Amino acid sequence: MQKKEFSHHLVRGSLIPAIVLILWQTASSLEWISAQLFPPPLTILHSFYEVTVSGELWHHLKPSIMRAMSGFLIGGGSGLLIGLLVGLFKRSEQLLDPTIQMLRTVPLLAITPLFILWLGFGEVSKVLLISMGAFFPMYVNSFLGVRNVDAKLFDVARVLEFSRIQQVTKVILPGAMPNVLLGVRLSLSTSWLCLVVAELMGADRGIGYLIQDARAYMRTDIVFVGIIVFAVAGKLTDSFVRFLEKRLLKWQDIYRG
Repeated sequence: MQKKEFSHHLVRGSLIPAIVLILWQTASSLEWISAQLFPPPLTILHSFYEVTVSGELWHHLKPSIMRAMSGFLIGGGSGLLIGLLVGLFKRSEQLLDPTIQMLRTVPLLAITPLFILWLGFGEVSKVLLISMGAFFPMYVNSFLGVRNVDAKLFDVARVLEFSRIQQVTKVILPGAMPNVLLGVRLSLSTSWLCLVVAELMGADRGIGYLIQDARAYMRTDIVFVGIIVFAVAGKLTDSFVRFLEKRLLKWQDIYRG
């Protein structure tokens, strides 16, 4: 039954992309759109095959994955810890939250030149940029997750004489989990977004560099290959978190459509 539901879900989810690809290929074949600006999907598929077989795709994809995951782990991990800390303690909120909220409103692109000035075009500046992008969604959702825990559960924990650690592990974390997982999804998507910015601002390897290099040589098909790789990577990481949500939030009795 589950396999059948998964198959139906996959077919329905693929329907719109399949229609778009068919229309795109038809329009290209009939020369309704410019093949230079919108290369046919079959041409893009052929280019994808070429860069995969030659090893060029993996040569650029590997550092991109490392940068995105490093930035996510540093930024997302910090956001989770500080969000829980601020959510748990009023004094931490009064001390930290105003500064974090002020920094959150600063556009990330405005900080990018400073990172380049301070740290150059090396890996550190790229990972830090991604970390900053990943931090705020995780922080905000962790904080909200703790604050949305039903106060009656804290009263029950006090009656049962739970220690502070037991309150955190048995009451707060399970109650905050829906928001935390939402934060993970948003943080991951922001990490991929910031990765593009980081690699476009200066890199000699990475999918962002591949796109930039292809743009310089008017290889629109390779640009589309890079975009598709980002889309697939983002979708895979998002699907993994959705899978975790289904496993960890089985206890939730909510409307599922």
